[in-house]
Amino acid sequence: MNQKRRGIRFGVVAVERGFITPEQFVAALQVQVEENLNRSGHRLIGMILLEQGLLTLDQIDEILSELG
Repeated sequence: MNQKRRGIRFGVVAVERGFITPEQFVAALQVQVEENLNRSGHRLIGMILLEQGLLTLDQIDEILSELG
């Protein structure tokens, strides 16, 4: 699966489950894009949201389990 598509799906599932708001997802995507453009490396959306305190490790595991 394309990594970008997986990132989008991860965020969509997080919003659908009520873990984050659509605005929080968009903000995390903005961080990801800015880091990519600044060549700071690529971080997954889940790691950005975890660092921001918006998701827990258990929530990330739940989302990843759903994505299979």
